[in-house]
Amino acid sequence: MANTSFFDRADHLITTWMARNGIKLLRISIGIIFIWFGALKYFDHLSPAQDLAINTIQRLTAHLFPDKLDLYILATLEVFIGIGLIFKLFLRFTLFLLFVQMLGTFSPLVLFPEGAFTVFPYGLTLEGQYILKNLIIISAGIVIGSTVRKKQQDNLEGEEMSV
Repeated sequence: MANTSFFDRADHLITTWMARNGIKLLRISIGIIFIWFGALKYFDHLSPAQDLAINTIQRLTAHLFPDKLDLYILATLEVFIGIGLIFKLFLRFTLFLLFVQMLGTFSPLVLFPEGAFTVFPYGLTLEGQYILKNLIIISAGIVIGSTVRKKQQDNLEGEEMSV
């Protein structure tokens, strides 16, 4: 019996800590990824996604801008998303930018399927795997987005209780 109560208390402490800190850690970790991956794009050939990003943006914009400018705009967008997530700045707008960026990230699956698949639709190249892992980032964005009204909801619930 004593072991059960010890494990119950430990489980309660751990899950309470997770509930209190999980979304903040998720937001910060996704922010770090965005800053890191974005910053790599400022330097030639440090980002493994550089060529894929340039080719995709060029195709989407009909070669409107020079390659370097496209890459710097994407890098800046990613760094801004990361900063917004880490510091919880303009979170709704930051998440909007994240989802727009994710649309661009997934577009090579349609624009360049030969570069994303070894065998369509299930055999992925390394680039295809790189793209598909972004499903986790989309899910994280949805979870983080579910909190943007939390403070407002908490205030409303407090007002209802005091009535």
